[in-house]
Amino acid sequence: MPSLIEFRGVGKRYTRPLASDVVALEDVSLDVHAGEVLGIAGPNGAGKSTLISILLGYVPPSRGEVRIANRPVREYIERHGVGYLSELVDVDPRWTVRQALLRFGTLAGVPESRLAVRVQEVMTRLGLDEYADRPFRKLSKGNKQRLGLAQALLREERVLILDEPTHGLDPLWMIRFRGILAELRRPGRAILVASHNLEELERLCDRVAILDRGRVTRVVEVGEVLPHTHETLYRLTVARGADRLSEVFTEATDLGRGDWAVSAPTLEALNHGIAALIERGVLLVGVAPAQSALEQVFHDAIGEVLL
Repeated sequence: MPSLIEFRGVGKRYTRPLASDVVALEDVSLDVHAGEVLGIAGPNGAGKSTLISILLGYVPPSRGEVRIANRPVREYIERHGVGYLSELVDVDPRWTVRQALLRFGTLAGVPESRLAVRVQEVMTRLGLDEYADRPFRKLSKGNKQRLGLAQALLREERVLILDEPTHGLDPLWMIRFRGILAELRRPGRAILVASHNLEELERLCDRVAILDRGRVTRVVEVGEVLPHTHETLYRLTVARGADRLSEVFTEATDLGRGDWAVSAPTLEALNHGIAALIERGVLLVGVAPAQSALEQVFHDAIGEVLL
């Protein structure tokens, strides 16, 4: 697939008076292909926000370059625009949902003859019809997030940048968001999703780039790499006999409140182990994956083991 967004050796260093410089990004080279959804994951301070700010043209890189459709980012955005959902959505608290979208649409260059219709379309798509005349200050966190997503969709942009798009959404709207994102896929469109929600990235993305300390430590092909994770963590909830877990799972870890983490290379090995526990009189209440496949790869990429 052709690359629509290209990062080439991008670094960003912030200078501070009377203090050491802060290196936010270091030698980042990354492509976002036309037609794909690329996820960006990383711990706090990994450089995700700086990467997005550079991609939006808000700050220049200290070295390297970023191009969209083979143009410098500022040049591309000034000519064509991008759809952008910020992590925190905030507007004048007195504006209603409709007023905010009309203003955003005007700024985005939606033709006046089309503006009212387009605003109604995105409100319907995001379930905001019933809140159209409600002021922003009276919206729930989830509805504010949907308003932010609606403004990002006002124009049919080739590039969509979504920063924590499911933040504040209830479970129903998280499911609906997956459907909306699937509908937004186009052969010529690139979608970048930055999120701390690894399970959602695993569901939504074709690839996930993992950032740590300003560097891309791994790019995960979700459909190909994740199913081949070698060691899977499971959470066992034990009602009786926890003292015998180590006889079967030698590295069982106590998570508290009756929950234990154990590892098994295959489902067959897990089931064999559970059968052995039951034979020893261990009473299990529940068994579930302790981490998603992407979580396991993520923790390995940043050199941590989190349960």
